Amino acid sequence: MRLGFVSLPLAGRLNPMTALARKLRSRGHEVRFIGVPDIEPAVRAANLAFESYCEEEYPAGSVARIYAPIAKLHGLDVMRYQVEEISPKFLQAELKHLPQKLVETGVEAMVLDAVTFLQLVPMSLGIQFVQVWNTLHVDFSGATPPTVFGWPHETTAEARARNIEGVKIIGNLWKPIWAVAQAYAKQNGLQIDWSDPSATTSKLAVITQTPREFDFEGTPWPAHFLYTGPFHDGNGREQVAFPWEKLTGEPLIYASLGSLVNGRPEVFRSILGAVEKLKGIQAVLSVGKHVDLGHLGPIPANTLVVNTAPQIALLKHAVLCITHAGLNTTLESLAQGVPMVAIPIGYDQPGVAARIAHHGVGEFMEVEHLTAEALSERIQVVLSDPRYRIRAQHFASVIAETRGLDLAADVIEHAFLTRTVVARV
Repeated sequence: MRLGFVSLPLAGRLNPMTALARKLRSRGHEVRFIGVPDIEPAVRAANLAFESYCEEEYPAGSVARIYAPIAKLHGLDVMRYQVEEISPKFLQAELKHLPQKLVETGVEAMVLDAVTFLQLVPMSLGIQFVQVWNTLHVDFSGATPPTVFGWPHETTAEARARNIEGVKIIGNLWKPIWAVAQAYAKQNGLQIDWSDPSATTSKLAVITQTPREFDFEGTPWPAHFLYTGPFHDGNGREQVAFPWEKLTGEPLIYASLGSLVNGRPEVFRSILGAVEKLKGIQAVLSVGKHVDLGHLGPIPANTLVVNTAPQIALLKHAVLCITHAGLNTTLESLAQGVPMVAIPIGYDQPGVAARIAHHGVGEFMEVEHLTAEALSERIQVVLSDPRYRIRAQHFASVIAETRGLDLAADVIEHAFLTRTVVARV
């Protein structure tokens, strides 16, 4: 079967999606990964066929420039900038060009990033599709807190009312995207009940790479909403150089704030100040591309600072991960049994951080309250209490046993080959 993959042009989406695409290709399917020119290196590194579109609107180099302002934002301002300044224009371009690209490539079924409205295209063309949550899925029922908030999971009437208000906040934020989607649906004769958040979701399967065991309990998902576990396999990514010879063999702390909301030097300075206080520890800090290393101040003798790092390889050596609570970094840490101290900044990170604390695999602190002293204390709490590592190792066993990539591929094959709804596994 000829499968088309479309993902947001961001590393946190591309890494799991290209891994899933490679898994399905290994089972004999023909895979075409469709995207803007900037994702071609990542797709080629995964040894997948790449189909370019939106070249006029988004030529090479556009994605980094467009997303650069987000690096210095935090909280709801991150999502607000995304849905007001980036997503509507991006969606318009994709809706314009994707139909013709599907005709040209002869795609028979599609695997789509869940956080878009591109499903309107296969809906209008009568093409099967499934959706994948590469980020933390959003619960619109109010049973659990929406992912953009770091609220604890509680089952009281007050907590549910709070959650429902949070859902309304997300709905108001997303209005600019819905306006584009509604216009396209009307133009193409799609009859959609826009008051129903699930109206445009796949009726075959919606997959999340979040393990069931890592989620909050009690969300009333439909039967075809499926937990699989993470898609990473350590392969198919662009090579990253790293000075391995500089590792001392001391217990290692790996720190990274991801590739998007990582442009605030003061956060990195707090991390450096925190690890400097630790004895008998070496740290590796990956700062990304938005911070000038010269703005970080003196680098502690026990710390290596790099722009990019081979994350999974370093986590295999780590005793702790300091993270922004991006879902992929969190799942990669858990897959290695590494506990965490999380500093959520934006997007779904507060929700992921809340789950880190809820399941006892680490601690988290708000970026507004971050100091070197406070962070150092949290690090020492996690390192000194074996229960955090024991819980993280439990999740490593769960992830290994579940085999998320294989399970996700099974679900997608069953959905497309039988054209029937995949029941929860």
